[in-house]
Amino acid sequence: MAETLTERPEREMVRRALVPAMLALALATVVAWVLDDSGAAASAAIGIVVVYLNFAANGLSLAWASTISVVAVQGVAFVGFVVRLAVIVAAMFALNTLGWFSPVAFGLTVVPATMLLLAFEARLAIRGLGGLLQIPADPSAVRAGAAVAAREAR
Repeated sequence: MAETLTERPEREMVRRALVPAMLALALATVVAWVLDDSGAAASAAIGIVVVYLNFAANGLSLAWASTISVVAVQGVAFVGFVVRLAVIVAAMFALNTLGWFSPVAFGLTVVPATMLLLAFEARLAIRGLGGLLQIPADPSAVRAGAAVAAREAR
């Protein structure tokens, strides 16, 4: 039976990160409000949302690419990283045009949230979800393997 895209482990990682992201959203918002004001709280909240959406975009695009080819996975992994970083920076510059936005609160939220999310992702991968990740076979390697098997069968 063919596996559907909704059963991909990458999607499961995105789903499992939702609850910690919601907790981080609440914590960052409260801490920023206590330390500064409502603008900082909103900026911190936006930072958490941006980090989670960045993670979700990465996971879902890798899930899609893994159904295509190894080259697609590599392209999504390498190019996607740069594109997602550019989106975060562009969001910060765009939001900085608003009077209430705090780039300091945004930055001080995005950086540790990203590090914590990477640690969470690594924890999920180490605890077994990573073993379910599927990288499509390289067509050249498949052909070479078939040729070797045919030679050994003679």
